[in-house]
Amino acid sequence: MLLDPETENDVAYELCQLLGRAILPIRRTDAGPADDRGEGTAFLYTGQGREHLLTADALTRAGAGEIGLRASVTEPAGVAAHAVALPDLADRWRHHGDLGVAVLPTVALHEHAAGEGWRWRTQQVPDAIAADRDAIARIGAEPGSAVVLAHGVGAGGARPLEVAIERVARVGGVVRLMAELPAGYLGAPVFGVQAGGDGEVGLRCLGLVLPARDGGHPLATFDRIRAAVDAS
Repeated sequence: MLLDPETENDVAYELCQLLGRAILPIRRTDAGPADDRGEGTAFLYTGQGREHLLTADALTRAGAGEIGLRASVTEPAGVAAHAVALPDLADRWRHHGDLGVAVLPTVALHEHAAGEGWRWRTQQVPDAIAADRDAIARIGAEPGSAVVLAHGVGAGGARPLEVAIERVARVGGVVRLMAELPAGYLGAPVFGVQAGGDGEVGLRCLGLVLPARDGGHPLATFDRIRAAVDAS
């Protein structure tokens, strides 16, 4: 569904309020190509009562990495470090190479926080707004509004929470964003507003951003992501 600019901005604002603390920066910390800093975005998803961290698999094929921490996602204030180190990054994730998605159960992250004397203060993308097979099937060739929540890459390596309002459509059978995104957006969740089969309009998390190709980004869609998470 294509929204007018004012409504797009309203949706983006509401998403930041409802789900801003579900979005976390992730980066590879081992040496990589000079033009690839390995920085992207992960997000928390809860389905069947279990919490997982999701991101693009391309970000997790490394020897070491870290999950960045904003002050707003931990409590009490001033206790947590700036990041959670993942020295054995590739081994910690469940890799779904056919989807381009990596899944990390968050039990160990909560145990790490408890051991350091702090708690996570996060939000999660709930399964209720994750797009199902029917919602994904309704995405057609006509571009619709899409909102991406991500941690960009700012001056001095800062990772600010950002919003990008883009267009999503089905091209050659693939659901994709129609423009390339800035650094740091790989793995980020993509949201759209859709009319359901019953005529109701609702917000849906369509999937996550995969590496750029042909001037845009294919999406790993949530109908397939959900199946992969449930099978993990």
